[in-house]
Amino acid sequence: MDYKRLAKPDDKAGTLRDYLLALLSGVLLALSFPKADISILAWFAFVPLLLAIAKKRPALAFRLGFVCGLSAYGGILYWLNIVMTLYGKLPLFLSFFLFLLLSVYLALFIGVIAMLVRKAEISGITPFLSFPILWVGFEYLRSFLLTGFPWASLGYSQYRILPLIQISDITGVYGLSFLIVLANVVLLRVIKGAVMKGHSIYPAKSAALLLLLLILTLGYGFMRLNNGEKGAPLKVALIQGNIPQNVKWDPAILESTIAVYERLTREASAGEVDLIVWPESAIPIYFQDDPKYASRIKRVAADVNSYLVTGSPSYDNEGGSIKYRNSAYLLSPKGEVLGRSDKVHLVPFGEYVPLARLLPFVHKLVVGIGDFSPGAGTFPLAIDKGNLGVLVCFEGIFPELSRGYVRAGSRLLVNITNDAWYGRSSAPYQHLSMTVFRAVENRVPLIRAANTGISAIIDSRGHIHGMTQLFKETYLTGEVRMGEGGSVYTRFGDIFAGLCMALSAILIVLAFRKKGRR
Repeated sequence: MDYKRLAKPDDKAGTLRDYLLALLSGVLLALSFPKADISILAWFAFVPLLLAIAKKRPALAFRLGFVCGLSAYGGILYWLNIVMTLYGKLPLFLSFFLFLLLSVYLALFIGVIAMLVRKAEISGITPFLSFPILWVGFEYLRSFLLTGFPWASLGYSQYRILPLIQISDITGVYGLSFLIVLANVVLLRVIKGAVMKGHSIYPAKSAALLLLLLILTLGYGFMRLNNGEKGAPLKVALIQGNIPQNVKWDPAILESTIAVYERLTREASAGEVDLIVWPESAIPIYFQDDPKYASRIKRVAADVNSYLVTGSPSYDNEGGSIKYRNSAYLLSPKGEVLGRSDKVHLVPFGEYVPLARLLPFVHKLVVGIGDFSPGAGTFPLAIDKGNLGVLVCFEGIFPELSRGYVRAGSRLLVNITNDAWYGRSSAPYQHLSMTVFRAVENRVPLIRAANTGISAIIDSRGHIHGMTQLFKETYLTGEVRMGEGGSVYTRFGDIFAGLCMALSAILIVLAFRKKGRR
């Protein structure tokens, strides 16, 4: 069999069929994520794209991959227009332009991957080897390039399939992404072997390897699921105030906002509760220098005899310069302030403006939101049963932050957020799905308090034991067991993804080098 001959390009221009196949792949990818949540689609979503780029020149493969990525991320991130128009007050045309710009940026990754898969294939490197490695390598690159945006990494689509996702305590979410892409390549080979006459590439070996990896992954997953949690029990209450975003910072409703959290906290604490969590910026004041409302909140913690975590903006005077932070305070059962945790990874154009001196006009996009500075690092907050690592808002999508807290001694992750920005879109569900992996990766539970939902309790194996409805004033109570930490992922981090990125670089060098030699 001359694999290079079979892989040699013989088509310079794509047909309408090719572009429709690429578009179909993007649609299937989008539907595999929440809110559609048809996770099984991810396991064959790339088959149409692989059919489209087969025997195409790399430049055309790039265009087809780009179409796939644009349709996928356009469908996944449509909610950005809600954020920018309804709450950011941007004109619709400008909002759509920025949404399209981000979608184009993300689509470039899939376009480049498709191009490199074809370049490698022309050089004699099968997609069975190149596609999974390149996908994970570039997915990992996307997680930190230009401050990072790992939203909707492929493995997140499987957050409800608990036996599968246990492997993330070794490989992170990227191990699951690798398996899904590998399955797509094998499935295409099976289809070709079954329906194409005279097809000489038989998938027996690759299918056997995939089956072996799936058996090992599921076997490991069931073993981990059968291991009971051994940490100290902790009764928690998550308070969801449901304060409308358009009036959240209005001083006229400050009194009623505090009253809502007071009332819900007392109701949730009717039974014994060890820890109460209020959402991100639950207190629309500077807690550190507002004696009236700060004393009321301290009194609430003392009255219910519970630790209380609450979000609040804060500031520090550093050498005469005021630095504003997006923070969380921990109060003791006696109402004393035990510590403060500051948000480390800020939202670009939401909490600060990158290259502000070069882009002064962009300040208009963030009027009323604030210009924050990042915290110094991942420092846990201590309660009597263990340490807490507080993730503010979208910090929950960055694995390295959760890992940093657990390595520093945290045995419970607390995610405080305000997903009111997203409206009734799929974004709150997508946001929640990613935090499930933070619990499994580090083998610690994660509790999540959101202003308008989705508040949730997640154990160290990824079970979602309770979750609230969107835009409902409520609270959620339950029990978690403090985690033990010490997973392979916690100790070594994204070593699997880093290896794939290194192998991707080698694949790229080999593909271009072999082409030059010919």
